[in-house]
Amino acid sequence: MTERLVVVGGDAAGMSAASQARRLLGRDDLAITAFERGEHTSYSACGIPYFVGGDVRPLERLVVRTPAEFRDLYDIDVRTRHEVVEIDTRTARVRVRDLDAGSEKWQAYSHLVVATGATPKRPQWPGIDADGVFGVQTLGDGVALDALLTEGACRSAVVVGGGYIGLEMAEALVRRGVPRVTLVERDEEPMPTLDPDMGALVRTALEDVGVAVRTSTIVDAIETDSTGRVRAVAAGQDSIAADVVVLGLGVRPASALAEAAGIEVGPTGGIRTDRRMRTSAEGVWAAGDCVEVFHRVSRGPAAVALGTHANKQGRVVGINVGGGYATFPGVVGTAISKICEHEVSRTGLTVAEAGAAGFETVAVVVESTTRAGYFPGSEPMRIKLVAERGSGRLLGAQIVGRAGSAKRIDALAVALWNGMSVGEIEGLDLSYAPPFAPVWDPVLIAALEAHGAVSAPGR
Repeated sequence: MTERLVVVGGDAAGMSAASQARRLLGRDDLAITAFERGEHTSYSACGIPYFVGGDVRPLERLVVRTPAEFRDLYDIDVRTRHEVVEIDTRTARVRVRDLDAGSEKWQAYSHLVVATGATPKRPQWPGIDADGVFGVQTLGDGVALDALLTEGACRSAVVVGGGYIGLEMAEALVRRGVPRVTLVERDEEPMPTLDPDMGALVRTALEDVGVAVRTSTIVDAIETDSTGRVRAVAAGQDSIAADVVVLGLGVRPASALAEAAGIEVGPTGGIRTDRRMRTSAEGVWAAGDCVEVFHRVSRGPAAVALGTHANKQGRVVGINVGGGYATFPGVVGTAISKICEHEVSRTGLTVAEAGAAGFETVAVVVESTTRAGYFPGSEPMRIKLVAERGSGRLLGAQIVGRAGSAKRIDALAVALWNGMSVGEIEGLDLSYAPPFAPVWDPVLIAALEAHGAVSAPGR
């Protein structure tokens, strides 16, 4: 009898799982149905700020594979505008709502993949649902904001939240010619995934292109006009004029559907899985932004919404459903972004995160350049390493600099993954030529400084 794989969510994790399972099993062995409540499958949500900013056109370039391509190439029955509203693990079936027809039906499964992604954080402020308030989660969100900007009626914009998406959207709005762009962040500096001293460099990068940055600022409400359209953001005693408000407050795992079915959810709000991505329910797998992952440095649970992890986890699920064996080994929290003319990257733990995980730390910051100082095009960069006091084990790293800086984080992520000390990193055989690095690469300089700091008497 043919088994049936049902996938809930048609983006990175879900379609990776479906595609990998199909590569291993033919139609006679496995029927695959994927339900997606939106109109698109397998698209890059990370590319939406670059679409809005005008760097990526047309929109279709963000779509990796369409529903039709999945049907034709992989024999996967993709049903867009269909939302799974209930999972019944006892009878191994899901209740599916056709969003256009308004009808519902039950679909049985042999294997179920929950790949519901993440939900944008949306505070219950007065006016939060006003016209002109945008999240940036789906391609539809990007299209709607782009259409408004194309009309040319936007003279002022407020971005609430200074994380990756918020910062990228602030830059995109400047690039689209919005005269007044304000970023509002409740923490001490933008990019709270960095330590504040590194986040201060990001603030400078934004201010250099004309973004007004307001930190340590809490939003109270969205003010509207008589037609119900946004006109300002209320923050304390201030009212910041806004024709458009973009929410960049981060996301949380979209685990409610699974939790309602009795599937175990962890302390981060993500669905708990084992290393093979199996949930607590028989025949149910989970992958992507909706799951909780193991952080290899803190040794605790984490919720990390990144397409890289989603694709890997989906592939793991697909291999296991297809009869193979695969595991997901965890994360170290590596991320990278471009903010105006600056590149920003991080991996592992910040000083605060390391302290919360119980580590005693030593941190060093070094200034260097992306190339040999005498070589044309050499740009400044700052690198920060966080190491464990005593052992010298690397716990985290952050880089902010100009072009050619940020991808150095990958060398540090590999070192972190393998539990290396800063003394061991200091001796790495990294590449050198004047067009690419100083004779002492910034990674090695930082490791040398960190090694000296953890070895110093009294440290």
